[in-house]
Amino acid sequence: MSQQGPILIVSNGAGSPIADAVAALKIFPLVESDWAEAADAIARLQPAAILAGDTEANEATLAKVARQLKAVTPYTPLIVIDPKTSLPENALPFAQSHADTSHLIARLKAALRVRTGHATLIRRLAAPSSPRMPKSDPLHDATVLLIGRGGSFPALSVALGQQMGVVGALSIEAAAKHLNARDLDGVVIGEGFSNRVIDAFLTVLSEDARFRNLPVLMATADGVINGYDLPNLEITSGDATTLAQFAVPMIRQHAFEARILRALKSIDAGGLLDPRTGLLTREAFDRDLNAAINENLSRGAGLSVARISFGHISERTQFDAARIVGRLMRRMDFATLDDNGGILIVFAETGLRNAQLVSRRFSSVLKHTMMSANVEQRLEPQVALATLLPNDSAGSMLSRLDQEARRVAS
Repeated sequence: MSQQGPILIVSNGAGSPIADAVAALKIFPLVESDWAEAADAIARLQPAAILAGDTEANEATLAKVARQLKAVTPYTPLIVIDPKTSLPENALPFAQSHADTSHLIARLKAALRVRTGHATLIRRLAAPSSPRMPKSDPLHDATVLLIGRGGSFPALSVALGQQMGVVGALSIEAAAKHLNARDLDGVVIGEGFSNRVIDAFLTVLSEDARFRNLPVLMATADGVINGYDLPNLEITSGDATTLAQFAVPMIRQHAFEARILRALKSIDAGGLLDPRTGLLTREAFDRDLNAAINENLSRGAGLSVARISFGHISERTQFDAARIVGRLMRRMDFATLDDNGGILIVFAETGLRNAQLVSRRFSSVLKHTMMSANVEQRLEPQVALATLLPNDSAGSMLSRLDQEARRVAS
């Protein structure tokens, strides 16, 4: 993989085992530095990535380096080898004792792909009409799948849920349904499964291009090794808090990459897609709805509009629901997130009866896959429908839809 700048290896002195192992592969230009010169080396060399070792005795310098990298664009990955303490939020862990050099190279390549995507986005955002990237922590957008049924499950749910959205699954079968129904930024595997079941699950993930680059984190399990084509698989030991500390930086990176990809799609679509949700912006939705109404009235075809609303939910849950809807829609349909947090969906070539069936399916999927910040709150999507009538306009359809939504809510 080509990249601008060398790979900087920071450790206690030259000739470190990390540098020797990576240099033997002859893939990347490498520069070594000790911790005392790390900050200066980063400013001078502008490396594409940093591999850091011997961090236990250099926590203060590691924190300084991490802060320095946060201010650098494009994204510069920082991978910490065998961390023994908590890491800065932008430092990716790599437990060397559970993997070989090839896995480290795979992890590095995956991180450099994020850097390449960010560099591409920065270049394309130069146009005045380009969408703006959200400035919030990507972790605010993240949703992680937590699998387990042992005593660690509640503790992991709390440790992860304090920082991101969590979808729980008590079985591998339920986990598979969530993987296919929604966009996820990581998988955390707790206790309660045999090595044979975990091996089969990891094999499936590694063989599917949709999931291969997901961060997958699990506690140490005898017989389970890093022998999978999963560059972001991390096997660690410790309690739920330790596992969450390892998981958060990797999940943040994946959420950041997902945000980049949505923004690039928005640019490809001429700025018509909302980079937060992947759905149409409201302006583009109104324009397309007007065009669809005029076309369908001229041909006498059916058209229906649905509003799915959820009551008072967090912004994260709104975006989560919008992305799920984006996966469920047919290619001929289009949708947007409205100002009240509901989702407007246009079902092209669809009469009222078929729209009711499709909307019921959407509502069922959302009910069983959406997560809420309040674990005790059960989300009940409410659906209102309006179908195209002769002499209808976008304004009259949406007005009728609002009346129906108020009736359903009451």
